[in-house]
Amino acid sequence: MKKFVNDPKDYVAEMLEGVALANPDTLKYVPEYNLIMRADAPQENKVSIVQGSGSGHEPAHVMTVGKGMLDAACPGDVFAAPPADFVYETVKLVASPKGVLLLVNNYTGDRMAFEMAEELSQADGVTVRTLFIDDDVAVQDSTYTVGRRGVAGNFFVMKAVGAAAERGAELDEVHRIGEKVNSVTRSMGMALTACTPPAKGSPLFDLPEDAVEMGVGIHGEPGRKREKLQSADAMVSELVSAVVDDLPYSSGDRVALMVNGLGGTPIGELYLVYGRAHKQLTERGLEIGRSYVGEYCTSLDMAGVSITLVRLDDEISDLLADPAEIPIRVF
Repeated sequence: MKKFVNDPKDYVAEMLEGVALANPDTLKYVPEYNLIMRADAPQENKVSIVQGSGSGHEPAHVMTVGKGMLDAACPGDVFAAPPADFVYETVKLVASPKGVLLLVNNYTGDRMAFEMAEELSQADGVTVRTLFIDDDVAVQDSTYTVGRRGVAGNFFVMKAVGAAAERGAELDEVHRIGEKVNSVTRSMGMALTACTPPAKGSPLFDLPEDAVEMGVGIHGEPGRKREKLQSADAMVSELVSAVVDDLPYSSGDRVALMVNGLGGTPIGELYLVYGRAHKQLTERGLEIGRSYVGEYCTSLDMAGVSITLVRLDDEISDLLADPAEIPIRVF
């Protein structure tokens, strides 16, 4: 497998250095803790928002640091949770008098690292709250999780809490908004191919040419089932049905629709999937209020897609409409 890699051990550090060099006026790189943070953080008049998780899901989360979204991101190695001391040091660096909100995708390693960092920070007198994100409907538990997994729906939580924090909301209010958005957000993905971690140099799992993994996790975890490749309409219908039926969403609901590429799917195919999903949702009586198409939470170079729905109300719509200044211009 051909990749732009020097020493695989340096992959994450060299990527983070590139992110910082490309955004010298707005971002700061702290290599000791794999940390990308806002150059103007912390700010006394706003809650600081921090997220981590493993690398390999870019643009999540290091490319979503900036005004209106995250104040800092401290990733681990590829598909590995950050060390607890990295999260702890990150909290100390961005601690604001208004407190810190930790966003955690619901994976066992991430939970352990962030919960330990929260305890250490609180012992230092820092006001910290933690919010777990679990939008994936594919499976209840997996090798990597206790409960449902956090996937691309985390973008809507980041955007809403980031907007609220930017407006000066207090920590309890920012936490409430994050919980509310998470509660009305559902996602499911599928893989056409496996991904190839730089350190492994070969596909993470075997997926025959005529097969897809329905409900795949963003670390390559098994989903609901492995099935034969079908038409785009049929595969989109399976994803849409799984997501819509889980909340459940009802006819007349206004929703945000995200079609997220997993790293190796051409943008044209993502828009094709969006068109089919939009049509199927409209036929169910749902109104598409906001649309997102692109790569938001990937799995390295995996070919595949996930669909996310958020049930909108006036409060959530208002927060999602706020501008954000981050390296990727998606919000």
